[in-house]
Amino acid sequence: MMETMIRRPGAFAALAIAALALAGCGSVGAPALAPDAAAPADGAHRAPGGASGRYVVVLKEGVAPADVARAHGVTPEIVYTSAIRGFAGPVSAAQARRLVGDPRVALVEPDRMVSLIEPQERLLAKPSRPGGGSTSPEAPYGVDRMDAEAAPTHVNVGIAVIDTGIDLTHPDLRVVGNVTFVSGTKNGNDDNGHGSHVAGTAAAIAGNGGVRGVAPGAPLYAVKVLDRNGSGWYSRVIAGVDWVKARAGTIRVANMSLGGPKYKPLDDAISAAVTAGVTFVVAAGNSADDAGLYSPSGGGSVICVSAIADSDGKPGGLGNDTAYGPDDTFASFSSFGSAVDLAAPGVGITSTYRGGRYATLSGTSMASPHVAGAAALYIAKTGITSPTSVRSGLLGEAKPQSGSFGFSGDMDGWAEPLVYAGYPAP
Repeated sequence: MMETMIRRPGAFAALAIAALALAGCGSVGAPALAPDAAAPADGAHRAPGGASGRYVVVLKEGVAPADVARAHGVTPEIVYTSAIRGFAGPVSAAQARRLVGDPRVALVEPDRMVSLIEPQERLLAKPSRPGGGSTSPEAPYGVDRMDAEAAPTHVNVGIAVIDTGIDLTHPDLRVVGNVTFVSGTKNGNDDNGHGSHVAGTAAAIAGNGGVRGVAPGAPLYAVKVLDRNGSGWYSRVIAGVDWVKARAGTIRVANMSLGGPKYKPLDDAISAAVTAGVTFVVAAGNSADDAGLYSPSGGGSVICVSAIADSDGKPGGLGNDTAYGPDDTFASFSSFGSAVDLAAPGVGITSTYRGGRYATLSGTSMASPHVAGAAALYIAKTGITSPTSVRSGLLGEAKPQSGSFGFSGDMDGWAEPLVYAGYPAP
């Protein structure tokens, strides 16, 4: 039975860092928001200054959110009890100042809103040869490129997709639970398409005649934090992480193909969920910038993923050029830097889409779920669930850039390897 939950509706915010390509051509055009000034050291800070009139209030360990909210006359829209303790919602400047001075409060941060860029997309009724062709009838080039086409056809490791939701009735997706934090929605169903595409790359069911994911048939949890336009509040993203952390053990992997300015409450919430046993995989970003400047890509506890261009599902650089670089090269839009752990295919990726359809999209949003699926495969294969060990295992199996299986064009001096998910591992 599918679990459906509705959490206090409200808009949420973060920039979903997908760059979506039209039939393999066109420009990514995904300018990232400029990072805010670095946050002060730990402790209560950032009192007034939230143009939205909304704040995220993080409390110290053991403090009851209801007690603090009541004492300051605040009516929270969201209460956090798992990944962090605290609340979020409308807060006046005067209330914010008083909260900063409350010794029970660790952090007062203005809520922020960012948006998903308007996608350019190629919709397909049903792909006959996904990704423009493949060595496997169902496997898109990205799955082929990481040698995951021979993985088991049923992987029983839970994956959460914190995004625009997932198409709850798509025949290629095994959605077993969902929740929404978006105003005006009743469940985690995807009304944008981005989250469904991410979900299919990670875990589309094999044998349905559509596409095959990296970890076929893995149970999916749709955590809807972005609205139909791909926008909302950071407070809602944190609520999604809080929901996932409360289900650590059932959910073993979470994908976040979204991002925005550095935001300490989100990074702290993710860190707590990782400590609880959930491996978080995130997109590096499409701004051709330092991924460490943004959240969640620069949060430190995540597996951060850059993108490569691959046009034939094979190493060697013999495929056709793409709009974002030659075959087997670092994608021109991809963010980079020491925050990045792994690279994965992210150009011309065919996957599931809302309304039971399919689409071919490009971006680090598409690279990240390849690694999320690989993490689920690694857990299924080894029984190891510790996020630190999963990260180490994936890095150990990954292929170096300089090898025959690798790629070229990464000029930042930080040579993250290419994810590999051959089954069994070589």
